[in-house]
Amino acid sequence: MSKLFAFSGNDDFCPGRSIYPNPKESSLFLSLGRHVDVYFPPSKRSRISAPYVFSGERFEQKKPSIEVLPDECLFEIFRRLPGGQERSSCACVSKHWLTLVSNIRSDEISGNKTTQALNLKDESTDMKGGVAFDVEDQDIEDNGYLSRSLEGKKATDVRLAAIAVGTATRGGLGKLFIRGSNSSRGVTTIGLRAISRGCPSLRVLSLWNLSCIGDEGLCEIADGCHQLEKLDLCHCPAITDKSLLSVAKSCPNLTDLTVESCANIGNEGLQALAHCCPNLKSVSIKDCPLVGDQGIASLMSSASYSLTKVKLQSLNITDVSLAVIGHYGKAVTDLSLTSLPNVSEKGFWIMGNGRGLQKLKSFTVASCRGVTDLGLEAVGKGCPNLKQFCLRKCAFLSDNGLVSFAKAAGSLESLQLEECHRITQFGFFGSLLNYGKKLKVISLVNCLGIKDLNLGLPYVSPCESLRSLSIRNCPGFGDASLAALGKLCPRLQNVELSGLHGITDAGFLPLLESCEAGLIKVNLSGCVNLSDKVVCMMADLHGWTLEMLNLDGCKISDVSLVAIAENCLLLSDLDVSKCAVTDYGIAALTHSNQINLQILSMSGCSMVSDKSLPSLGKLGQTLLGLNLQQCKAISSDALDLLVEQLWRCDILF
Repeated sequence: MSKLFAFSGNDDFCPGRSIYPNPKESSLFLSLGRHVDVYFPPSKRSRISAPYVFSGERFEQKKPSIEVLPDECLFEIFRRLPGGQERSSCACVSKHWLTLVSNIRSDEISGNKTTQALNLKDESTDMKGGVAFDVEDQDIEDNGYLSRSLEGKKATDVRLAAIAVGTATRGGLGKLFIRGSNSSRGVTTIGLRAISRGCPSLRVLSLWNLSCIGDEGLCEIADGCHQLEKLDLCHCPAITDKSLLSVAKSCPNLTDLTVESCANIGNEGLQALAHCCPNLKSVSIKDCPLVGDQGIASLMSSASYSLTKVKLQSLNITDVSLAVIGHYGKAVTDLSLTSLPNVSEKGFWIMGNGRGLQKLKSFTVASCRGVTDLGLEAVGKGCPNLKQFCLRKCAFLSDNGLVSFAKAAGSLESLQLEECHRITQFGFFGSLLNYGKKLKVISLVNCLGIKDLNLGLPYVSPCESLRSLSIRNCPGFGDASLAALGKLCPRLQNVELSGLHGITDAGFLPLLESCEAGLIKVNLSGCVNLSDKVVCMMADLHGWTLEMLNLDGCKISDVSLVAIAENCLLLSDLDVSKCAVTDYGIAALTHSNQINLQILSMSGCSMVSDKSLPSLGKLGQTLLGLNLQQCKAISSDALDLLVEQLWRCDILF
C-alpha cells in the first residue's frame, strides 16, 4: 500500500513485466492521459471488433461493423426499436436485414406489451402525450386499411417482405392480391411467412397462378392472420386439403371462399370449413375434380342459415348436391350452376320441390343438360321470390317449359336467354304474355330458333312493366317480331338490337311510335338495313329523353347528324362508326350550342378529314372520349394538334 501512495509518473506500476499476459488485450485500455491507463477486465468474449487497436505507441482507428453480430442479436435489437419507422429504415439497409425485420411478429415487438407497461411512467414524464401517441399508432397498425397487388415479375418474396414491413406503420395491410409469379425468383413460403408475421390485420388474400405455393405457405398465413375473411385460390395445384384444414381452425371469421382449378382440394377441406366457419356467406368452386357431393352437402347443411351466394362450375357432383341445395339453401339469394354434366332432370326437379330456396333472388344455369321443361317448371314454383333468371346453352329446354316457368315465377324482373336454340317465337311471346306485372328486362342472345313469323297475336293487355329489351345476334328476328313487340311493350326506355340484319325501317318505325315513355338508350349496332329515316324520327319523337345512341354500321349519313344536333339536347354518348358521315355532319353537331357530348366514336369514318379539326376542337370542350381509329383521311399532324388541344380528352387513333 505504501508503494501505491508513493507512486509517481516516472515509476513503473508493475516493474519488470506487462500488466496483461496477452499483448492482444492492449485494446482493452482507454487512454485518459499521457501517463495514465485504466484497465477494464473483460466480462465475456467480445463479438464486435474493438474501435481502436494499440500498436506500439500509436492508436489505429478501425471501422466498426454490426454485421458480425449473429442473427439472434440483430433480431433482438430490431424488435426493441421504439417505432415502426425505425424498423422500416433498418429494413432498407439490405435484403438480409429486411428478412430479419419481416420475421418479427407484432406480438414480439418489445414495446407492444411488457416494455410498454414497464415504461409507461417514464414515457409520460419524458414526453407529454407520448404514450397516447404510441397507443394510437398501434391501433392504426391493426386496422388493415391498405391494399397491395403484385403481378408477374413483380411478385417476389423480397417485395412481399417489403410490403409486410412498410404497411405496418401506414394503416396495416388489409388486402393482398398476387397474380402470377416471377419465373426465376417467384413467391414461396418465405414471402407468405413474412406477410403472416407482419400483417396480422390481413382480411383478404387472393392467390392466382402460383405453382410454387403449397400447404406450408398457406398454413403460415392461417397461423398469423386470424382476421382473414376472404380467401381466393386460383390455379394453385400444390395446395391441398391440409391448407383448408389450417384455415378452418385458425380463421373462424372466414366469410368468402373461392377455389378454382385447384386439383388437390377436395371434400375434406370443404367439410372442415363447413364445421369451423359459421359465418361463411359466399362459396365459389370451379373445376376441382376431387370435390363431390360430400363436400357440397357439408357446406350447405352446416351453413344453412348464413350461406347466401353459391357458385358451382365444372364439378363432379350429382343430383344429390342439388337436392341438398334445395332443402338447406334457406339463406341463399344468389345461385349459379354451370357445366354440371352429372346432374339430370331429377336433380332440378328435386331442388325445386325442396321448398328451401324461398329467398333465392338471382339464378343462373349454364350448360346443364338436366335443365328440361319439367325441371324448370319445378324451379319456378319452388322459388317464389326469384327476380333474375339467366339460362345459357340449355339445349333441352323448349317453348312449353319457358311458358310454364313464366306462369310460376310471378316475381321475375329480369330474364336472359342465351343460345337456347329450341326456344322459338311462340315460347318468347308466350312467356312475355304470362309473366306478371314485375318483368322489367328481357334479353335474347344467339337464339337461332327465333324465326320472323307473323303470329297474328290477339289483343291482350300490354306488358306495362317492361323497360329494357335486348336482342343480339338472332338472325331470324325481323320486322314482324319487332312490330309485335312494339304493341306489347309501350313503356320501353332501353332498346338494344345488335347484329339483326332482318330489321328494316318498316319494322322499327312502329316500335318508335309505340314507345310512350321516351327512349333513353338505343343500340342499333350492326343493323345494316336501318337508314336516316329511322334516326330522324327517333330524334323527333325521343330527342327530349335520348342520352345514348349507337349507330355503328347503320346506313346513315349527315342527315342523321343534323337531326341529332337539332333535337337530342341530352345526348352524351354517340357512336357513328363505319357510317357515311362527312365533315359537314361533324360541323352540324357543333352548331347546336346546347348539345353536350361526352363520348363520340367515329371509327372507320373514311370521309371525315382534317377539315373537321375545328369542329372537333369545339366539341372537345365537353368531350371526355373520342375514337378516331381507322379515319384514314385525318393526317397524323392533325391528330397531334388535336391531342395537344384536347388534353383532357382520351383520344383513340
